[in-house]
Amino acid sequence: MQRLRFLVWKEFLELRLNPRLFGVVIVAPIIQLTMLGYAATTDIHDVPVVVADGDRSARSRELISKFEASPNFSVVATVTTVNEIEPFLERGRAWLALSIPAGHGTAVESHVPSTVQVVADGTDSNSTTVALGYATSLIGAYAQELIGAAAPGAAPPIDARIRVWYNPRLESRFFMIPGVLALVLLVVTANLASMAVVREKELGTLEQLNVTPLRRWELIVGKLLPYGLIAMVDVLLVVAVAVGWFQIPLLGSFALLVAMSAIYVFSTLALGLFISTISETQQQAMMTSTFFFLTPMLYLSGFIFPIENMPQVIQPVTYLIPLRYFLVIVRGIFLKGIGLELLWPQALALLAWGTGMLALAVLRSRKRAA
Repeated sequence: MQRLRFLVWKEFLELRLNPRLFGVVIVAPIIQLTMLGYAATTDIHDVPVVVADGDRSARSRELISKFEASPNFSVVATVTTVNEIEPFLERGRAWLALSIPAGHGTAVESHVPSTVQVVADGTDSNSTTVALGYATSLIGAYAQELIGAAAPGAAPPIDARIRVWYNPRLESRFFMIPGVLALVLLVVTANLASMAVVREKELGTLEQLNVTPLRRWELIVGKLLPYGLIAMVDVLLVVAVAVGWFQIPLLGSFALLVAMSAIYVFSTLALGLFISTISETQQQAMMTSTFFFLTPMLYLSGFIFPIENMPQVIQPVTYLIPLRYFLVIVRGIFLKGIGLELLWPQALALLAWGTGMLALAVLRSRKRAA
């Protein structure tokens, strides 16, 4: 027992002498629990709604006020025609659209059923199902208020018609499988790139490469390019399986998807290079990428939990996650068929993120070499 006690004590001393490993096993779980405990929620609230009010009457404004007063909805805009709601749903600025037809107020006052339409963005099937349940319940409760003291068999004055865009059958695989492409690229490129550079450190060959005529950019490109090519092959494989086997519709441009994937791979390779500059061993690189980068990105990017439902204090953090932008791109191209005219902000954000991360990694490597 005494020998065992000394051996255990020795391991704790070695752990204490390695502050980076200590941070991974002690600090990282605390940070993840604090952040993800709030972000990992399936609750749906403040659903963004755009309203197409073609009536502009007191009754239409009364219905809109019901949505504004509900804690489950947030009216982001009020437009006049149904054609104006499409950009809101395409860009993800609204999950639902409420269309109130002209003559709605007159019909309600005349006790003639009025048909309103609720259009939903079906890309996130789970959240959309809950949001539609909230909407139909709210409209039904409002219709009961209008009936008032009428006979129990009286027809409801408002009839809500539901339409779901982009994923009419609300199949969850339509939402998840395009996201798997983004996750696979992140895991493959960030992990392999970081460990490839660190492996050179462990073997002592990185110093030998540094004294060769190779320029720094040539060394970086030479180390990262093979994993970039592997990632692009993965893009082709995942898209083929998604479309051919799982029957996921690819409504947008395949060429645009490949181009956007290349920008995303550039960003994740830059992340892997940065991880290599703060790691001394392959084990440390893997643990750092997993605990400090991949796991938080998985939960905070919108891959599983909608960003709009996260606490306001956490939502700004998601702008630092490249996976967030590529998820919008890949789901938009697959399910909505949108093009670069709508996706350029995400593409620009990815390019800026990757450039910044690459610059930071190069700066750190120069300091270490000095």
